[in-house]
Amino acid sequence: MLSVIRSENYLTGPFWDGVHGRAPIPPAAKTLGFEFLSHDKESATTCVAFTAPHEFTNPAGNVLGAFLAAMLYDTVGPALLATLEPDQFQSTLDIHTTFHSPVRPGRILGTGRVVDRRGDMADLDAVLTTEDSVRIASATATARVIPLTDAKDAV
Repeated sequence: MLSVIRSENYLTGPFWDGVHGRAPIPPAAKTLGFEFLSHDKESATTCVAFTAPHEFTNPAGNVLGAFLAAMLYDTVGPALLATLEPDQFQSTLDIHTTFHSPVRPGRILGTGRVVDRRGDMADLDAVLTTEDSVRIASATATARVIPLTDAKDAV
């Protein structure tokens, strides 16, 4: 199990304001049942959880891969967002998703990490697991750090 520390309540910015209830979490994250668990500043790793309802399933009863991809997107993003200044945001430029195991509706854990940061560019990765540590899906992504004022025009 990853050793993490709880975030500090004094951190601000779009991500931290949502985490601490000072701002609503984005509607897409809410739809996915997003829950912030922890952030480890030293390893730039963020742990989150999602709740996949029955409505997210395919005809076989497994959570549809597109929802898992969205959960991965909402795992790599917070990993970078948690490291940014209050006046910064991020724009995901690409994400590559790999599916490992089917999963039924329920709680899904996500661990996201900033692998490398060079100026305004960041390499990220994430993994989704069951509560029993079964690997469900993983992703790698590239993101650009942008001014918060540019967020509405970002991809």
